[in-house]
Amino acid sequence: MKLAKDKVLQLLELYSSRKATVSEEQELFQWLDANKIEQPFQQHIQLLIHQFDEDELSPNIDWDLIYHEILQKTSEDNITYTSSIKTIWPRLVAAVIILLVVGFGAAYFVVANKSKPQLVDHNISVPKDINPGFSGAVLTLSNGNQILLDTAKNSHLFSQSGLRLINQNGQLSYKNSDANSNEAAVHNIMTTAKGRQYQLVLSDGTKVWLNASSSIKFPTLFSGKERNVSITGEAYFEVAHNAAKPFNVAVNGTNIHVLGTHFNVNAYEDELITSTTLLEGSVEITKENTTIKLLPGQQAQLKKTGEWNVLKDTDIDGVTAWKDGLFVMKNADIGIVMRQIARWYDIEIVYEGAIPSGHISGDIPRNMKLSKVLEVMQLSGVHFAFDGKKVIVKA
Repeated sequence: MKLAKDKVLQLLELYSSRKATVSEEQELFQWLDANKIEQPFQQHIQLLIHQFDEDELSPNIDWDLIYHEILQKTSEDNITYTSSIKTIWPRLVAAVIILLVVGFGAAYFVVANKSKPQLVDHNISVPKDINPGFSGAVLTLSNGNQILLDTAKNSHLFSQSGLRLINQNGQLSYKNSDANSNEAAVHNIMTTAKGRQYQLVLSDGTKVWLNASSSIKFPTLFSGKERNVSITGEAYFEVAHNAAKPFNVAVNGTNIHVLGTHFNVNAYEDELITSTTLLEGSVEITKENTTIKLLPGQQAQLKKTGEWNVLKDTDIDGVTAWKDGLFVMKNADIGIVMRQIARWYDIEIVYEGAIPSGHISGDIPRNMKLSKVLEVMQLSGVHFAFDGKKVIVKA
């Protein structure tokens, strides 16, 4: 794949500043792969760019020099900072962004460390590498019969309650049928195991993304005055607007009441809080005698102790990144990150001693093999060992 130099420089800058579109990122990765630049870019160049406070101007990085360093396939053991980066060092925030390209995948990672950063240790010993999760779910019908959706791809499954069930490209849709039907609405359950996620389009047009180790119980038709579903685990909703028929999500003894909006619910049993994050519209969350109303950008957190907390400036991208194929972390607790990885890679996490107290920020694609993800995470100072499907975390 050939690209003009100016185009490559533009893609590098866009990606480094997190402004690149998905197609632009893919174009950059394909160019790197086609020109066999994976090793020097990944292990030696690793383009150290520094993150400013939001009010700062973009750094005046010498992209032309960086471009030539990449093409020269340098084998230096240490990163050489360009003069332009050295000049602005006093103004930099204490964070290092590393662009890590592995074939067609990429990781964008931040380590809070004021000292000179260390390169990734690429010597993680994995007896048998573990692949990432993929689209797959089980649909349990009202009569107890089950359908494996990951093996029934791209097909018209059957009709139910006068609706056609269409399974296509990792999404199950309930579509109107041309035939008249007097079948009553029944309840189905979609369940994802560890390492699986799936999409669902309900009969009213509401879209649901179901994360790993999650479930949703829903009616084939919304025939009453309200639209009611219940979930476990994590789900992202884009609710079809219908002012005459509100939409309700039951989760962990809580009811989320909406008319038409976009929101994410994280209610895993192994997490300390149940969180509801609002992207668009408004929701009301009720448990017992307490009702919380959210505005876009806010997140309601319910602790297991029953205590409520509302965050006003939520990292929306980080909350919903899972449905777009990313782990996005912003000063995240290592224990929380490892639980996400355990659910997606279907592994067991064991800590050698206490859970490390550090925090992690960065973007890692969910389509990378486990060893590559852990290589990047080692930048946080945490190290790993393997025992089958068990990952041992060492501080």
